[in-house]
Amino acid sequence: MWQTLMTHWPNVLVIISAVMATVGIAHAIMTKEDVRAATGWVGVMFLSPFLGVLIYAVAGINRIRRASIGAQRLLASDVASAKHDRDIAAEGLIAERYGQRFTGLKTLGDRVARRALTSGNAIAMLKTGDEAYAAMCGAIDRAQRSILLETYIFDNDDVGQLFVESLGRAVRRGVTVRVLIDAVGVRYSVPSILRQLKAADVTADLFNGNIVMGLRLPYANLRTHRKILIVDGMMAFTGGMNIRKGFSAEFAGSSSARDTHFQVTGPVVADLFSVAAEDWRFAGNEALKGDAWRIENPSPPDRTLAGQPMLVRAVATGPDASIETNHQLLIGAFSVARKSIRIMSPYFLPDRELISALTTAGRRGVEIDIVVPAVNNLFLVDRAMTAQFDQVLKHYCRVWRHAGSFDHSKLMSIDGVWAYVGSSNLDARSLRLNFEIDMEVLDASFAAEIDERIGSAIASAIPVTLEALRARPFIVRLFDRVLWLGSPYL
Repeated sequence: MWQTLMTHWPNVLVIISAVMATVGIAHAIMTKEDVRAATGWVGVMFLSPFLGVLIYAVAGINRIRRASIGAQRLLASDVASAKHDRDIAAEGLIAERYGQRFTGLKTLGDRVARRALTSGNAIAMLKTGDEAYAAMCGAIDRAQRSILLETYIFDNDDVGQLFVESLGRAVRRGVTVRVLIDAVGVRYSVPSILRQLKAADVTADLFNGNIVMGLRLPYANLRTHRKILIVDGMMAFTGGMNIRKGFSAEFAGSSSARDTHFQVTGPVVADLFSVAAEDWRFAGNEALKGDAWRIENPSPPDRTLAGQPMLVRAVATGPDASIETNHQLLIGAFSVARKSIRIMSPYFLPDRELISALTTAGRRGVEIDIVVPAVNNLFLVDRAMTAQFDQVLKHYCRVWRHAGSFDHSKLMSIDGVWAYVGSSNLDARSLRLNFEIDMEVLDASFAAEIDERIGSAIASAIPVTLEALRARPFIVRLFDRVLWLGSPYL
């Protein structure tokens, strides 16, 4: 047998490659919903059966994850979703205060998102890492029943140690603590923070941590990018802030990066909890139930504008059943804009559909401002998005390079009344590959805060112009376009 294989190994290899390619091509055809992606992967595996299938296994499979995670998430949701009295946002109230177009946007959200737009919420903006970390650790130190933390990056550094110490103190007080870190994000620091968490008796797990032959297969390219902290089922923190000293002026100095985080109370806390609880259930097969995880809604906050309640929806997206949610909500929001669209994102690489929605709004006369950092922390992403700027600049959009420290904030406002904030960047990774959490907020006062935050960045920003982009040497423009080809996986 062995001699036969050695004699005919070329033929055996051809047969194995053909079988692998057939299976891979069939999988791509049956699971890819974008015909361009399906055609591309079929071509890769047809031209290079063996190598093409291996590349597809690492970078191309996300629909299987969508199905498997989706099924398990539905089971987890039945157990982990909080039972609480909701104050569902009335369409009549929205039509009266904001107009019929935002009633339509609410209907869109109701149909594509799994969670309702609720009132009785309050959100406080935390504008720096030091402010956010102090508020989060303070809430952990006051916790009496439970703490659930999900994050992409939890570095083993000075800020990470602050959180380990606070979480450890909570455990010693008898608080039930669960910490979920992405399997890629935990490796941003070496050694990882896991040993310190274990030494503090903090129960921690990794999201998508299964490793096959040194790789996280078959879903190596999919991550949780969510940042959620739930304390005692009453207060939540969410936004763009990872746990690392680079965002703390106390530890990183005046050159520290910037970000924006949010402290949340109200009915939306239950929805944020259900998202993180589903992820914990998927990672460790533990349902978070019982008195420790009870959701308690405080009294409705006094924070209103002329009696207007703050309407908030938790929007969870990812490569499962909710893969199109973010995409559809943003296109819908761009379509109802009449006066302004303001976007702040560190990584601006939207797909063709979102660009079309933006530029169509620009042609309608909507003022569109897009703010990105002047200096980015990811060189390849920065070059790729520079190559794409002309697609929006040609169609009445303005792009600004914000000077100063790198800003990791992900903020959006429309017409000064609707805002979208959270963990999602406007790039293919956030839209297709990452699990993200954002908040849709319909509140003029909150949207004004977001407008002010973006406006202050524009005040010190340099405009990007078509003339300047075209004046760059050809080789530089070609290099950027080559990097742009890989933007779906940057």
